[in-house]
Amino acid sequence: MSHTAHIPSHRKPRRSASKLALRAGVTGGVLSTLAVAGASGAANAAEPVTQTIELPTLTSDLASQVAESADATQQAAANYQLQAERDEAFAKAADQAKKDQLAAEKKAEAKKKAEAAAKAKAEREAAEAAASRSSERSTLSTASATAEAPAPASGSVGAVIGFLKAQLGDAYVMGGTGPNSWDCSGLTQAAFRQAGVDLPRTSQEQSTFGTPVSLSNIQVGDLLYWGGAGSAYHVGVYIGNGQYLDAANPSKGVVIQDLSGYPASGAVRVL
Repeated sequence: MSHTAHIPSHRKPRRSASKLALRAGVTGGVLSTLAVAGASGAANAAEPVTQTIELPTLTSDLASQVAESADATQQAAANYQLQAERDEAFAKAADQAKKDQLAAEKKAEAKKKAEAAAKAKAEREAAEAAASRSSERSTLSTASATAEAPAPASGSVGAVIGFLKAQLGDAYVMGGTGPNSWDCSGLTQAAFRQAGVDLPRTSQEQSTFGTPVSLSNIQVGDLLYWGGAGSAYHVGVYIGNGQYLDAANPSKGVVIQDLSGYPASGAVRVL
């Protein structure tokens, strides 16, 4: 016995028989297991290994993803079809716009040609009318030179009548005051201005200017009017021998006419 054996803290604890038996059993079990595993591994090494792999079944999430993919594919196809329809509609619209533009250009060209033709016609007719008036003026001038009307050769009345005859064949234009186109009151106003008389501008005013005279006592140079005094619509100048000179209308121009064909309503003596 050790000289310190009597001290409790220096004694080695004794292992009990039960613990030793348990440890022996565990060790034996482990060795047995290793032996069995080794035998099994040798056996497995001698035989080929076969294994069956089962495909996983579709879960609800996977099925949902497949459905969404199909919907997306279908939507994409619909979008492509819609785009194709839009492209086709756009192409048709562009083609129609081109056709409409060509039609409008043809219409404009036709209108331009028609306007040019109308203008040429109007110019031709105007030239023919001017030539006709010139011829008529020559004829009337010749006729007035041989007329029996006792138009004075001098004096205020002579100046008025001379001016009027010089305008024979001029055109009638509403509002015209000369020198080559006149309306009725514009011509008489210009004629009496040659005698120093300033007539009003309109036929209504001229019909009340001067001294009223009866149609049975009219003299050369008297102003004739048609319509009521103060509301006359036409005027002319008496030149004798039952005739008067006036700017009649657009178809006649400045002419000499017979009172029997178009009797006046009244007369005033200005000179």
